[in-house]
Amino acid sequence: MNKYIDGKAISSEIQETIKSKVEEYTAKGLRKPGLATLLVGNNPASQSYIRSKIKKSEYVGFNSFHKSLGEDASIEEVMKTIEEWNNSEEIDGILVQLPLPLNLAKYTNDIMLAIDPEKDVDGFHPYNIGLLVKGEPRFIPCTPRGIIELLKHEKIETTGKKAVIIGRSQIVGLPVGLLLLMKNDEYGNATVTYCHSRTKNLDEEIKQADILIAAIGKPQFVKSNMIKEGVTIIDVGINRIEDSNSKKGYRIVGDVDTEDVLPKVSRITPVPGGVGPMTITMLLENTLESYERKLSK
Repeated sequence: MNKYIDGKAISSEIQETIKSKVEEYTAKGLRKPGLATLLVGNNPASQSYIRSKIKKSEYVGFNSFHKSLGEDASIEEVMKTIEEWNNSEEIDGILVQLPLPLNLAKYTNDIMLAIDPEKDVDGFHPYNIGLLVKGEPRFIPCTPRGIIELLKHEKIETTGKKAVIIGRSQIVGLPVGLLLLMKNDEYGNATVTYCHSRTKNLDEEIKQADILIAAIGKPQFVKSNMIKEGVTIIDVGINRIEDSNSKKGYRIVGDVDTEDVLPKVSRITPVPGGVGPMTITMLLENTLESYERKLSK
């Protein structure tokens, strides 16, 4: 049995479904969904992420609206752009690529708050986080939603299972735990334990997991002796480690030592090719749902 959960294949499948839906809407004479992306500064990783988001959004048939601002852009310029996009009938989703340059980093919360909650397809606005806490999510943050979609697609049972999450960030750890806690037979009803840098007896907590979600940013942290037989592992980590055999001088690994744990796991997401591809696809899914809500009004 292949133990790997192929996030790349699953995300491609979902993208094709999104593309078909967009073709159906445009065949009826309706406008295309619109996704707006804002990049501030010259961070190479951010530039790469934005290019991927634009490429995928155009592939599924969305209109892509993009703006790049320089490293020295002012908060006024950023806010003006967001306001214009908030007021545009052609735009259904707004994404501001993080992290922001140093001169704007202190305004990150203000910028997130400025985005219309009905266009917050990243799911970071406090209003949308509040809906998630209530168990009535509108936009689920993309990586947590991707994790849930992987579990659903692979028919991995969550009801009554012990889910251990290593990491408590507002982007991944916290929201995915809330989703697994929900009264939902499809992907919820789990017993959730959050672990972090202050957790005592961390190995013991991890060893209890039926489902382990690793999101701490420590390369190959989880080893075989820390897990129990038959666990499902979702590895969210993306870390660079030196590799003299690679042309780039490094290779990408997760927070789990995959080769070490593979004999004991039931299922596991590879890095790369597991959770990563799902994140952009869930951004597209959120944008399509925003578009469809407008059509239903």
